[in-house]
Amino acid sequence: MSRLKGVSERDPRAGFKAERRDYGASVPQGLLKAARKSGQLNLSGRNLSEVPQCVWRINTDIPEEANQNLSFSATERWWEQTDLTKLIISNNKLQSLTDDLRLLPALTVLDIHDNQLTSLPSAIRELENLQKLNVSHNKLKILPEEITNLRNLKGLYLQHNELTCIPEGFEQLFNLEDLDLSNNRLPTVPASFSSLSSLVRLNLSSNQLKSLPAEISGMKRLKHLDCNSNLLETVPLELAAMESLELLYLRRNKLRFLPEFPSCKLLKELHVGENQIEMLGAEHLKHLNSILVLDLRDNKLKSVPDEITLLQSLERLDLSNNDISSLPYSLGKLHLKFLALEGNPMRTIRRDIINKGTQEVLKYLRSKIKEDEVSQRDSVIETAMTLPSESRVNMHAIITLKILDYSDKKTTLIPDEVFDAAKSNMITSVNFSKNLLCEIPKRNNFLSSLPEEMESLIKLQSINLSFNRFKILPEVLYRIPILETILISNNQVGSVDPEKLKTMENLITLDLQNNDLLQIPPELGNCVSLRTLLLDGNPFRVPRAAILMKGTAAILEYLRDRIPT
Repeated sequence: MSRLKGVSERDPRAGFKAERRDYGASVPQGLLKAARKSGQLNLSGRNLSEVPQCVWRINTDIPEEANQNLSFSATERWWEQTDLTKLIISNNKLQSLTDDLRLLPALTVLDIHDNQLTSLPSAIRELENLQKLNVSHNKLKILPEEITNLRNLKGLYLQHNELTCIPEGFEQLFNLEDLDLSNNRLPTVPASFSSLSSLVRLNLSSNQLKSLPAEISGMKRLKHLDCNSNLLETVPLELAAMESLELLYLRRNKLRFLPEFPSCKLLKELHVGENQIEMLGAEHLKHLNSILVLDLRDNKLKSVPDEITLLQSLERLDLSNNDISSLPYSLGKLHLKFLALEGNPMRTIRRDIINKGTQEVLKYLRSKIKEDEVSQRDSVIETAMTLPSESRVNMHAIITLKILDYSDKKTTLIPDEVFDAAKSNMITSVNFSKNLLCEIPKRNNFLSSLPEEMESLIKLQSINLSFNRFKILPEVLYRIPILETILISNNQVGSVDPEKLKTMENLITLDLQNNDLLQIPPELGNCVSLRTLLLDGNPFRVPRAAILMKGTAAILEYLRDRIPT
């Protein structure tokens, strides 16, 4: 409609006259023509020092093809073509934008990252339909107050600029969900940020923040808060009231104490490495019921409390480069997939055990828990049945814990008696590890495939195929509907099918560590049900180790950003 309005103010015969217009040699006519049909124009990486006038006027001027073709077939009706809604002019040499920006009022996406912009035009206030604005990797020192007029904005990306302050009225962007202010020069965060009630992700890393406002707790929907690489000495107590918070990054600050999180019941990842934290107490741990990743590396911790066992969901624990000389044996009770201890003056665990990795350390710690060994023996219901390995069936584990455990028997075959003992109970977890099986799926064996009959295990929730010889993720696993955990580390897996994984809506944990993955398909980022994705120890180059260290959410976001559009 905006194009027709522009035409009505001209000579009625304008469409049939040849007008002289400079469309800019750097913008091919075919690209402009396609943009009028699709509503999208991508001019990234064209070495532009200014935006050609034909781009700003694409919705107002009569296109050149109208002067060349008077037959107007159905595909050439330029007056019916759509207004521009997406404009990408990133990776150029733009130093400024003109107020002609107002000629594109239908824009919903404006991407101008990686240029040399020092300011934004005040006319930006007229882009009232804008939902995503990416001005990252420029040279902005200030933001125009007019930016607060963009009330429909959902994503604002300002990272890697030279901002020292935030304009007043910023809280009026009440629809904002994703805000990235990282790698600027901000000394403070306005208390008014608390009014950004729709915000889900806030990145304030690599600034000059010495404190956070207590009012930040007003962001009731915030799930991801990144304050890495600042000058924080404390965090406000009110932070503990953020009930939606799932990911918290506080690495590379000056924190001396670990905050308490009594209300953060959904917190899954806490990164407080590279600080000056000296003590870890029960009060710091007792509320972290959902924590999966705890990063405490490069601090001044001297001990780990027994209450670490409260973190029953914990999968990754990084204690490297502290002053820890011993670990509580109870740590062996946790089902950790990654435990980092290097750089500590450890005296109670031999170096050769630590060098063998996480599972050997946990095994050693468990061997030291004499009381647990006694209580486990007491819990076993004696039966008259003696299996060929001279071991008895743990009926307590079968009946009470719903676990079928026949591990570490060095056997090539699971006796029928084991299955007979379990058939009248609902089993949710099977452990046949550390045997010599060639037909029954489990770890430390020599399997390279699984039988199709496993498809009938419709109640199977967890499977561990680690330390085998699988080259692909077995196809039958994609057809087990409620599978939540797949552990297939230390195999020879060279590829995964992200489309099939996406159909596994209940899959929460996928461990692909130490395989032969040369690349990670970007589409894997669409597997939004994943809460734990472990990829360490593969030969791929991207995502880089720095991304992997940030945890699952960061990995998935990184992959999604690289899905071809």
